[in-house]
Amino acid sequence: MSMSNLNLFVSTIMYFSGYQRSFDEADYVVFGVPFDGTSTYRPGSRFAPTAIREASLNIETYSFRSGVDVEDLKIHDAGDLHVCGNIDETLERVKLVCRDILDNGKMPIIIGGEHTITYGAVKAINGEFALISFDAHLDLRDEYMGNRICHATFMRRINEGFRPKVIVEVGTRAACKEEFKYVNEVDNIKYLTSQRILHASTEEILREIKDFIGDCGKIYVTIDMDVLDPAYAPAVQNPEPEGLSTSILLDILLGICDQRLVAFDIVEVTPHYDLGITAIQAAKIIFEVLSHSHRLGLK
Repeated sequence: MSMSNLNLFVSTIMYFSGYQRSFDEADYVVFGVPFDGTSTYRPGSRFAPTAIREASLNIETYSFRSGVDVEDLKIHDAGDLHVCGNIDETLERVKLVCRDILDNGKMPIIIGGEHTITYGAVKAINGEFALISFDAHLDLRDEYMGNRICHATFMRRINEGFRPKVIVEVGTRAACKEEFKYVNEVDNIKYLTSQRILHASTEEILREIKDFIGDCGKIYVTIDMDVLDPAYAPAVQNPEPEGLSTSILLDILLGICDQRLVAFDIVEVTPHYDLGITAIQAAKIIFEVLSHSHRLGLK
């Protein structure tokens, strides 16, 4: 990481997974973004990086899905990003750090924080890419409560500002009329409702997503933990019924994370709304993505 950006981090006394490598030898670089400045219902995702790190130290590291143990991966936890009340500055810092990590040939793993941080992260992706978002919400409003960049609008800002080749929103079940109007006017966004996913086979859903992505050269994946049903993840900022199970989420997620995956984030855990269940789910999902990526030889 460039020396000019080292001062953007707050050190941590807990390392994600507990198996810390140096930045130079790492394949995956984890960093937290404890920011929830635009949260409107249940704030508190600024505490998620610490909670998810703690959970990662207390669950087993072997993946039966991939046959890989996280102990064997080269992970560097850089700590938490210094954030500030100015959302533009915070998002710029996310972009700078992601770009440093990518320029060094490593994969950024970002722990939020609210979902707006994805806007900063994708600004670091050079060239054509597909954005795949697992989320109960479309987040395609033009503005929300007077804000044009916030957790309810960031996906629209991404599409208007960076125009990914495609955006796929998986697990959708909450939207407003304005968002439906917008999503039907553009040709590069596809959404799959949770109801459709729950009544279709995993193979059918994966085929739809892969056909829409096509031969796009890079994939960025973002997971809002409210994509899961509140029965599995109660501690999120905006819970919605009729969500996915963890198993269905992982079946789809790992089915699309191929050699094109360049970065990954997980957001919207609000730890104080449960007794650690949601943080454990988040840590497990990160473990599975890393193990799967390692098995594919991404790093």
